[in-house]
Amino acid sequence: MTIPKQHNSHNVVERIIEHLIFSSRWILAPIYAGLAIGLLLLLVKFVQRSVDLAGNALTTSADDTIVGVLGLIDLSLMGSLIVMVMFAGYENFVSKLDIEDHSDKPSWMGHVDFSDLKIKLMASIVAISAIHVLESFMNVEHLADRELAWSVGIHMSFVLSALLLAVMDRLSDKSNPRG
Repeated sequence: MTIPKQHNSHNVVERIIEHLIFSSRWILAPIYAGLAIGLLLLLVKFVQRSVDLAGNALTTSADDTIVGVLGLIDLSLMGSLIVMVMFAGYENFVSKLDIEDHSDKPSWMGHVDFSDLKIKLMASIVAISAIHVLESFMNVEHLADRELAWSVGIHMSFVLSALLLAVMDRLSDKSNPRG
């Protein structure tokens, strides 16, 4: 029995399209590499703020110092978020990183799927937002009530979004158990 010529050419076209679509994932690789540049920029800002904070340590109030340190924590959380998105995004959408034997390989690498990444990303955003709200409360005497209300409102929308995302993820896991 022979396969009709038309059906055979259809399979070739289909395989070419599938290969093209599968290969297009590599378009993301420069984006993830570009995030490393963003990480370097955060490092520059972290060093700049650290130098400013240290240079003014003897002349600033305790509250200003706390706000400055919270800003450093904010930058460190953002840096961690970038690393998480780079590694997990690259491994989930582009290619596995060939670092199995590396002694510094983070334990979570290779175990964070897209669902886990969404939850971790949202949790990081909530933490960063919470730091901004705390900074606002540390400077409450310099803020209008409206600014403070917006800060808390935006933070609460992040908290609610994270909560709903976690609930949806949990419900999705229960309805589609992984085998």
